[in-house]
Amino acid sequence: MRRNTMWRLIAVLLAAFVAAGCTTAPAPAAAPSEAGEAAAPAGEQVLLRLATVSEPSTLDPNLAEDNYSITPIEQMFLGLTNINNETAEIEPELAESWSVSEDGTVWTFNLRQDAMWSDGNPVTAHDVEYSAKRAVMPETASPYAYVLYIIKNAAAINQTAVPTDTYDIDTLGVRAIDDYTVEFTLEAPAAYFGSISSMWTLRPVPSWAIEEFGDAWTDPANIVVSGPYKLAEWRPGEKLIYEKNPDYFNADEVQIDRVEMSLITDQFTEVALYESGDLDVAGESASSLPAEEVARIMADPTLSAEFHQGPRASTTYVGFTMTKPPFDNVLVRKAFSAAIDRETMVRDVVGSGVPATQFAPPGIFGAPDPEVGIGFDPEQAKAWLAEAGFPDGAGFPTVTYRYFANSLEEALAQALQAMWKETLNVDVQIEAQEFPVFLAGTNPDVPVEEMPEMWRLGWGADYPDENNWVYEVFHCTDSQNRPRAACTEADEKAKQAAVETDPEVRKQLYAEVEQLMFGEEVRVAPYYHRGFTILAKPYVTRAYPTFAPVNWDTWRIER
Repeated sequence: MRRNTMWRLIAVLLAAFVAAGCTTAPAPAAAPSEAGEAAAPAGEQVLLRLATVSEPSTLDPNLAEDNYSITPIEQMFLGLTNINNETAEIEPELAESWSVSEDGTVWTFNLRQDAMWSDGNPVTAHDVEYSAKRAVMPETASPYAYVLYIIKNAAAINQTAVPTDTYDIDTLGVRAIDDYTVEFTLEAPAAYFGSISSMWTLRPVPSWAIEEFGDAWTDPANIVVSGPYKLAEWRPGEKLIYEKNPDYFNADEVQIDRVEMSLITDQFTEVALYESGDLDVAGESASSLPAEEVARIMADPTLSAEFHQGPRASTTYVGFTMTKPPFDNVLVRKAFSAAIDRETMVRDVVGSGVPATQFAPPGIFGAPDPEVGIGFDPEQAKAWLAEAGFPDGAGFPTVTYRYFANSLEEALAQALQAMWKETLNVDVQIEAQEFPVFLAGTNPDVPVEEMPEMWRLGWGADYPDENNWVYEVFHCTDSQNRPRAACTEADEKAKQAAVETDPEVRKQLYAEVEQLMFGEEVRVAPYYHRGFTILAKPYVTRAYPTFAPVNWDTWRIER
């Protein structure tokens, strides 16, 4: 693949610029702890110190959609099932066992009877039924409700235009047969429902706490949990503190008593705090460590021995607001995608992962092999932009690319800005926002005039099937559809593949959908499949999952 000499120089200068940022620390409030807090609390408590680049948007399982929220929810609320961090296999959690009807449409889960809420109430099948119904009710406005559309009547109920139209929530395909048996009836057979049963959206929540405290039910003083950890303290802009839940059914096997998660948006500072002994793990957040730090770590004999890297089932992409000019023109979207030098982004800016032209990465069922989509092609990019009416960028308006604030995302945004300027001769303003604000600002219900023309998002697998990628992320009506794409043949094929039982037919359909969505329509421009780059002290024993949230309760600290 041809690489432009000018961009090589830009990449070198960019690397130098970002590296210079490591000498500038954020405000003291972002540091994890005062020196006195680095030691274990009074008694024999085992303390784990981590960092995150963003606070959670929510701790309500029915409302969560981002990694910064899903990670703590994973620790605090039991799923019917769990995805094992070591094997990636579905395993029992709240459900001890389950069965599937011969036609594949009825799933019955038998719950363990020793699971308790942290206020002493038992966790029952009625809590599961309540949560499923609450997630699907349109008034809840759950951003992840679409993952439950395979449940009978879920889509029809969730898409009801209230208050003008009405629905009967009891027609949803979920019912508690008794206190410890819950049954789901599906629209069609779906082998991946076992994975959906592990997801946060379907996790039981305490109806009585929600009814008493409303939106404040997840505040530390009010929260009622069923999992191994409970939120003990939230210091906005500084840290969240989780403590072991003594009412968790398997509490005796949870070795770490207290987890402190500090907000640190500068990843150079995060690594520095790891080196000084103030953090036990660095790089655990969704974003990889910057390439410059990875290179330095690999050259250091001590740090390199504590460094872990590998694939994530996760893809980063440039999103286009398809109803906002000039990106309502598919030729413009194609031009911007073809102007991204994906190999250089991975090698010189990210330092991990692999270039991507399609949405689903290797390892996901149905992911095309070889990849489809649009690769780096500067001459084709220029030709597409000229065909769109902007030869050599002439007359092209200044547009905005929005991203969420942290060191790596800033470097990526600057690299994209430089590539688009070099290849297309267009001016792109880059704009950073704190993650919760950024995420809310790209919701499909945001007025188009308030939307940026382009924005950065990523997707990590909830389960290893293309249904969780092209259908649940981009379907024109049955997903959030953040690009605001109109319905096309691609959506019909994605919906067909979701219920198709022949695996070879599914694979072919997904290959066609990927090419249509990202090679022809260009709803977004995928540019790399992410990898993880994590530092962990030698005394920390843990798994590094390819997908699914981490399970702190399985970690060990042995000093």
